[in-house]
Amino acid sequence: MSENGKINGLQLMVLTFLYTIGTTVLVVPAGLAATAKQDAWIGAICGVLIGAVILALYLALWVAYPGQTFVGICRSALGKWAGTVLGVIYTGYGFIGASTVLFYVGNFFQTQFVPHTPLWCTIILFAFVVVMGARLGLETIARATELMLPWFLMLFVLLVITLVPTAKSANVLPLFEAGWKPLFSAGLSFAGTAYMPIVFLFSVLPKVQAPEKARIGMYITGLLGGVCVILITLLCILILGPNITERSMYPSYALVKKINIGNFLQRVEAILAGLWFITTYVKTTFYYYASVTSLAEIVGIKQYRVLTLPCAMIMIVFSLIVYPDVIYMHFWDSIVFPPYIMVIGVVIPLLLWIIGIAKQKPQQEPSTSAQNQLDKGS
Repeated sequence: MSENGKINGLQLMVLTFLYTIGTTVLVVPAGLAATAKQDAWIGAICGVLIGAVILALYLALWVAYPGQTFVGICRSALGKWAGTVLGVIYTGYGFIGASTVLFYVGNFFQTQFVPHTPLWCTIILFAFVVVMGARLGLETIARATELMLPWFLMLFVLLVITLVPTAKSANVLPLFEAGWKPLFSAGLSFAGTAYMPIVFLFSVLPKVQAPEKARIGMYITGLLGGVCVILITLLCILILGPNITERSMYPSYALVKKINIGNFLQRVEAILAGLWFITTYVKTTFYYYASVTSLAEIVGIKQYRVLTLPCAMIMIVFSLIVYPDVIYMHFWDSIVFPPYIMVIGVVIPLLLWIIGIAKQKPQQEPSTSAQNQLDKGS
């Protein structure tokens, strides 16, 4: 794999912020409301707290294996063969993630904007932009996200300001009606969608300049991304109510339809859909970038770009069959996905971190004993 591009700490912060929001802001409020009802926003807070621990784990793994991709970390910890097998699993996770998000994009546009346009048309168009970004390289993607960030912030602030007057505080009462167990379950689902996929940014971390300074920024912006989703979830409950939020496939988009100021400023959902287009693009691109660069590293190809077009064709076809229907999609997202993503997002990184710490201790002990002998000789 050959990628000479470098990004700075600010660009990593922007990537982490938009990547954390990703598809979370579009689909997660419905799942949270289904689990925690009117306490969905509290479940989102629990998810951010869980995410803080997960981010700390990733930063610790980054410190334990500086300058290495996830595939390189697996090989360093487990050896060439076992590490390669784990790297293949990681690559498969990233590829499936890119395909599922691609389906979300196609389904969203088909159901909300262009119902008579075939699903494959929208998927191919969006995949073209994703592949183009991956081929242009990391620096290009990072600079593009820097340009996208002001637009995202402007639209997000506009969304919040225009929706606050229609909020109804009675919709969040009574508090803690379902108890703590559903809140924890909702928080775990939230963290699985927003924070555990950050493990795929390990394809980017070796390219970060001054990583010591970038780590704290990555941590903070990851949490800020979660705060944005908390705010959207709270607005969904306050304005739509828990029942409508639960039944909506895209509750945050249904929320935007409620904007009506003086019967003049209304029907702006198509403009504000740019919010989700930006964050979804960032998430899909780095899912795909991680899978392609990891595959190139595994098979020993210096130029990962030769794999982008073949993998794109497979990704497009797979995105069309990954969810046979909406019922299966809901089953996968609510039942299968949480333990599925925990394996690659928590279990494997934790195992690799423990192995890395264990390998560091024997190296430190001989150096300490040698220093003591020198002190005695002097």
